[in-house]
Amino acid sequence: MRSWLPLRPILSARKCGDACVSFLAVVLSVTAGSAPGLACSVCGCSLSSDWAAQGYSMMYGLQADVRYEYYEQSDLRRGTQGADRSAFTLPNDQEIQQGTLNRNVWLDLDYVGNPAWGVTVQLPYHDRFHSTVAAGDVAVSTSQASGLGDVRLLGRYQHFGLQNSYGLQFGLKLPTGRFDQNFATGPQAGAPLDRGLQLGTGTTDVLVGVSYFTRPRDSLGCFAQVMLDQSLASKDGFRPAASLALNGGVRFLTTGWLTPQVQLNVRWDGRETGANSDQANSGDTMIYVSPGMTADLGHRLHAFTFVQLPLYQRVNGLQLEPRWLLSLGFRYEL
Repeated sequence: MRSWLPLRPILSARKCGDACVSFLAVVLSVTAGSAPGLACSVCGCSLSSDWAAQGYSMMYGLQADVRYEYYEQSDLRRGTQGADRSAFTLPNDQEIQQGTLNRNVWLDLDYVGNPAWGVTVQLPYHDRFHSTVAAGDVAVSTSQASGLGDVRLLGRYQHFGLQNSYGLQFGLKLPTGRFDQNFATGPQAGAPLDRGLQLGTGTTDVLVGVSYFTRPRDSLGCFAQVMLDQSLASKDGFRPAASLALNGGVRFLTTGWLTPQVQLNVRWDGRETGANSDQANSGDTMIYVSPGMTADLGHRLHAFTFVQLPLYQRVNGLQLEPRWLLSLGFRYEL
């Protein structure tokens, strides 16, 4: 992994633990007072993989991340509770989703031209299998979608200090992913797939974020990051609403090649809008705890793996959510 910032201890030993715990307390307090948000039909990994925001010093030149995400949305939920599929009679006046298997690969290219400024291009590839019983049907319909998703372009300003550091992130999500897939089998074969399940949204979104990092002592580092995703317009009767992600984390430095860490990931999503949206069954608030570790595999190669486990889930309407999410990858300094 990249070297740590040369930060001196800024708190007494008695206060070091409180400093990092306060990051997680802030995350939870904001969540408790938040309003419901929007969730599209496909949730995503909310893990923070922004190394600069986490306090790693960034070397000049080009770095590349390859990240793999795996999660299966099989837990049918209503509100904060699970929903029993066997309790629904068929045909039904509402859709009864069966499952969505997501296998995503992200390629992130990060370029640093000077100590303060950097730019990142994020290229997602999605592979998604979905099954559902549509309203009025008695048999399962399925779809299989794979291909390029919506590309992200992010600029970054980073201030590195002796006591702490902060950063600003800003950019765009571009409408590069297709949104014309249809169901492949079942009674709905040939009918358009839900817009929330498409590879892309069809909209251009603005991305704005703020991050903060502190290292209270040599063996401990803490970070917090907030990122807003707001669509600028609708496309063909669909507009994904604003989403807000808040991540906090603690890393425990050792003298070995492994670095244990844990993140707390909070995400709010508003409701979809438009004639082609599923407004009644969109919107959620999610809190995950994400234990993981990073490993130095050589002078330029680093690996990381995390498992996200839900602590709190609240959905609008009837939605599918994962029971756990896996994220693993490699970072290479070119």
